[in-house]
Amino acid sequence: MTERETTPGSELAFAGVAGQAALIRSGEISARELTENTLRRIERLDSTLNAFVRVLADEGLDEATRLDQRQADGHSLGPLHGVPIAIKDENDVAGTPTTYGGAAATRIASADSEVVRRLREAGAVIVGKTTMPEFGIWPFTETAANGYTRNPWDTGISTGGSSGGSASAVASGMVAAAIGGDGGGSIRLPSAFCGLFGLKPQRGRVSTAPNRNLWRGLGTLGPLTRSVEDSALVYDVITGTTGIDDYTAETLRASFAESAASAPGPLRIAVSTRSPVRGVRPSPEVVAAVHSIAEMLSALGHHVEEHDPEYPDATAAFLPQVLGGVRDEALRVDHPALLEKRTRALASIGRVAAPARVGKFAYRKGERIAATVNQVFDTFDLVLMPTTPALPRPIGQLEGTGLLSAVRKALPIAAYCSIWNVCGNPAAAVPAGFSERGLPLSVQLVGRSGGEPTILAVAQQLESTVRWPDSHPPHS
Repeated sequence: MTERETTPGSELAFAGVAGQAALIRSGEISARELTENTLRRIERLDSTLNAFVRVLADEGLDEATRLDQRQADGHSLGPLHGVPIAIKDENDVAGTPTTYGGAAATRIASADSEVVRRLREAGAVIVGKTTMPEFGIWPFTETAANGYTRNPWDTGISTGGSSGGSASAVASGMVAAAIGGDGGGSIRLPSAFCGLFGLKPQRGRVSTAPNRNLWRGLGTLGPLTRSVEDSALVYDVITGTTGIDDYTAETLRASFAESAASAPGPLRIAVSTRSPVRGVRPSPEVVAAVHSIAEMLSALGHHVEEHDPEYPDATAAFLPQVLGGVRDEALRVDHPALLEKRTRALASIGRVAAPARVGKFAYRKGERIAATVNQVFDTFDLVLMPTTPALPRPIGQLEGTGLLSAVRKALPIAAYCSIWNVCGNPAAAVPAGFSERGLPLSVQLVGRSGGEPTILAVAQQLESTVRWPDSHPPHS
């Protein structure tokens, strides 16, 4: 790990969303100059990291030029004016195909998704679409169509998934923020693997339009960033739903940025390393990271106490929604024969989850599970737990695997994350230092329903102590 980079343009690249927006607003740099710097970094780094499935260079430069003219004409500027942002390739960007990580979907999107529309409205420059495992199924960003996406901290190590391309792009400083999606840990896991802050918001906080939902309600959309402040700034732009969305979260009293800047507590924080999934045990380094962060929180004035939430078996709620979600997405592709074999197998199984009565059973089961799990918040304000039970794994996890062997590899990795998709609670991956090998460690902060403000405030306290944005990976 390096504390400071010396590559030209690196200080600008690692200035973050807030820093880049401030530089453009002050006139120290133009939106086009920042976009050009971003595209140069992508050209230099992505041949190794493989974070982008498609780079929108001409489109990005044209948009940046338009934004510069708007600024020169004295128009009001959006909060993300001129900041380059990347989009996970499950979100529509007008004029480009939404491939869901594979080769089977080739249709050109006629309009931006709601999240992309809001980003553009706030002045963001969309510079590309990022890699993902097909349909976001696996916690490894590896596909037959696009190959391996590599971790900037060690290119022999996986980025995790499914928002692995977004994680690699942000961790390496190619962009300051990238949109991901989380149906079972897919924002939090790649954030953990790549040393980033990644908040999964409350179900219904962010629109999934033009889709009514993401994985039948398990999935949410949100940014991966280096800092808590940057995450909050992006969330303030993309928060909100439409008439299309199946879910709508209760409106928060304060903005995400205000919450991140506020001093919390003292709070009651439960510390637990017990896995919600039977048979999964965290590694000693992961347990040590959780205890280290617990000590920091105690020193910050919070009441920290070991306490395990009650975790019912969530399989009957989680699996039907995953299978049904994969089935829904498989029905949209243009060339079904080009789906990966594992995906075709899951979509075939997903036929049993397609009927409404099966979906309703899974939802009702999930509501009962949520009622039980959320009893922990009758006593505590937050739960501190691992994000994932082990250190990031080597690339090639899916190489030569069939469906069952891939599932056996994937399920333990998401053991600490997927329960919160079933329950719908907000939860964030928070950097927690580095392993002896120099790989990122991560802990998870989980809040009650609508508890993003508390998570952000405490995560900002930890960032001020740990100062993880100051550490840059060697491949950047």
